[in-house]
Amino acid sequence: MKFKLTALEKHWILYDVGNSAFVLLIATILPIYFNYLADMEKIEPSVYLAYWGYAISVSTLIVAVLGPTLGAIADTKNFKKRLYSAALVIGVVSCVLLGTTSSWMIFLIIFVIAKTAFSTSLVFYDSMLTDVTTEDRMDSVSSHGYAWGYIGSCIPFVICLVIVLNAEKLHLSMKTAMLIAFIITAVWWLAASVPLLKSYRQVYYADAGTHVVKRSFSRLAGSLKEIYHEKKIFFFLLAFFFYIDGVYTIIDMATAYGTSLGLDSTGLLLALLLTQIVAFPCALIFGMLSKTISSALLIRICIGAYLCIALYAVGLDSQADFWVLAVLVGMFQGAIQALSRSYFARIIPADKSGEYFGLLDICGKGASFFGTFLVSLISQITGSPSAGVGSLAVMFLIGFLLFGKAETINTMSS
Repeated sequence: MKFKLTALEKHWILYDVGNSAFVLLIATILPIYFNYLADMEKIEPSVYLAYWGYAISVSTLIVAVLGPTLGAIADTKNFKKRLYSAALVIGVVSCVLLGTTSSWMIFLIIFVIAKTAFSTSLVFYDSMLTDVTTEDRMDSVSSHGYAWGYIGSCIPFVICLVIVLNAEKLHLSMKTAMLIAFIITAVWWLAASVPLLKSYRQVYYADAGTHVVKRSFSRLAGSLKEIYHEKKIFFFLLAFFFYIDGVYTIIDMATAYGTSLGLDSTGLLLALLLTQIVAFPCALIFGMLSKTISSALLIRICIGAYLCIALYAVGLDSQADFWVLAVLVGMFQGAIQALSRSYFARIIPADKSGEYFGLLDICGKGASFFGTFLVSLISQITGSPSAGVGSLAVMFLIGFLLFGKAETINTMSS
């Protein structure tokens, strides 16, 4: 029987399509434009590279602190949609503002605001999964979200890329071309979000009562205690920290790794686009497989595949090898993220989804810190970028073992 999405599920998936355009922009064109602004002010490459890293770290830390707190507040009746809307508006407006300044420092400040708002909106968005669908459909719906997000983001990205790369032929300055790119991305992001804003209703919630913020903090403190005693959630979060560490690090550092090996930058950019295209059908395939194969087994397969990918990357030394790597990453990238999201949604209390997804976000953000640090440290000690990337295999192995422990506990408690 063909899987048919409900109208609400489609509206929820559309937000993945919208926000993924911003994700692809900040992973590709944005760093290049920031370097351009810094170079215009005669800033040393080592200085603006460091500040770019600092900006990403600051936004990551802010969301790590705000995520569980705002998530707990969002679980209060009628609050989730309001907080989601606020984060969305701040993110979209900041995206446009990125194209209005010529100062690299002001650009960085706006970028931190935009990325923080974007990441915060995902805490609310992910937690909506329990409201927009049923438990037996979560794997498929979550997979559709990532799949359509990957392919949908390619549309505004290609348009923006054509405009930026052909700015001179179009008689546009770099600043004007980038402003157009930011506006296109912001409009795409907002337009894809409108259906969900109109149709979403919070089904699971805690009663508002009085002193909403204080009560939310109390619920959060209680949930932290519950997690320690709910071993299936505790071990899943530990496992997620380690294996998503490797996933995010490969996504964040793939281009830098290829550049360090002397590979062509245009080829690297096209390979990243290929990853998005490959991820689309593969995420849908894993979503369909989840109907007959347990999501736990599929997650294990994905973790094992990423372990092999990390080992393959150690011997990477040509453009062709990098293209193969791009295809392999695309095959499992969307699947492991989608299945992890739906698996987590099933093992947590539905009326506390906001705060629990906020805690899940901390694991993801913490992992992105740890992974990049590990790769950098091993690369520096050994003098080999390949050894640094290869060290991620250890993270996948630990994540695999911890996830097995979480699933064993979950099976026993069912």
